Amino acid sequence: MRPYFTRERFGRPQFLAGLLLLCFLAQALWLAHAELRAGHEPDGAEAIRIGEGWKQLHGRGTAAAPYLNPDANIAVTLDSFDTEQSPLLSVLSAAPLLVWPRDFGGDAAAYWRWLPRIPFLACGLFLGASLWYVARRLCGNTGGFVALTFYCFSPSLIQASAVWHTEPEIVAAWGAFGTIFTAIAVAHTLYAPREVVLWNWRRIVLLGVSLAIAVGSQFSLIVLAPMALGFLLYVAPVRRQAGVVIWIAACVVGFVLLFAIYFFHAHAFAQSMRHAEFWGATWRGFTVLGVYKQVAVQIGRACPALALGLPVAVVTYGAWPRTRYFGNTAPLLVAVLFIGLGMAHPHVAGAGFLLAAIPFLFIFVSGVLADLLETSYRPLVMACIVGMMAAYVVWSVVNLAQVPRG
Repeated sequence: MRPYFTRERFGRPQFLAGLLLLCFLAQALWLAHAELRAGHEPDGAEAIRIGEGWKQLHGRGTAAAPYLNPDANIAVTLDSFDTEQSPLLSVLSAAPLLVWPRDFGGDAAAYWRWLPRIPFLACGLFLGASLWYVARRLCGNTGGFVALTFYCFSPSLIQASAVWHTEPEIVAAWGAFGTIFTAIAVAHTLYAPREVVLWNWRRIVLLGVSLAIAVGSQFSLIVLAPMALGFLLYVAPVRRQAGVVIWIAACVVGFVLLFAIYFFHAHAFAQSMRHAEFWGATWRGFTVLGVYKQVAVQIGRACPALALGLPVAVVTYGAWPRTRYFGNTAPLLVAVLFIGLGMAHPHVAGAGFLLAAIPFLFIFVSGVLADLLETSYRPLVMACIVGMMAAYVVWSVVNLAQVPRG
């Protein structure tokens, strides 16, 4: 049996990647601290999420199916059912509070309010680790470090992980990223001469878990199911029947896990699915120039370095056929599709799609830059990358330090 703790698995690259992820965690903790230091009670959507999750965990109903006290800022039906999300985010927010031994009033808020942030901070770390693993496999160590640096100093991803005046779309982004690249990984294993379904049961479960996380966080991410099937059929065209069987098995696993989010309450689950908006897109946004400008602003806020890196990557991709291979094309196509869906969804789902597109843009840009580093212009390209990344890191840290407390 091969040892698990080897230099290939835990060497210098993994150590440096771990340091970058610790920097990401430190920034997210600082941002959460800046908000929670004032010691105020939760407000708005966060308070409703915690209250609904607490209700479900104590057997007094199902979170958001229906709401006890719906807020005007939350997408609900006349029956007070959440049309865009399952109880997943509510349960995640409230579950850590089960360990709190005191009441939730008075000055204690400055302490117990850290607990609902823990699951989302963990999701941010998991997404960063997943991004590093995929980028390193596709682009090598240098491309992996570029993608991870993009991620670890991204203002939008730090904000989403810290749940700083925003919805925790980081869970949906992690689920979407996991679904796409797990489907691609499963498809590659279909070339092995083994019993396909039984051999792949771990990846099938992982694909089902990713689907459940994504759809449970945002119903409209059901589009990931046909996307996963498309990648399975494209990457492994010689074993399409096996790919379909694996996809069906993963969907069944995802469905069971989604049902489990409702604690297997069949009536609440059925009613929630009846009210859910699995599409909810409108094409009016594509006719308004301001929507395109807003999307560009959101991408720039997510990672200012993309203002330089993304145009360079797109031009290089269009002009240099060597960069137009699957490892670059797949994340680009997914990112473009998510951006389009973000424009088509005017409510919370739109922000979720836009945030989910960012990690795929990081993979695409880092892949093209890694290809440029293999040319005779490597010294010049490396100098430009180092300068861009250094300026990006300094800008992000300086702006984070200026966040007002309270």
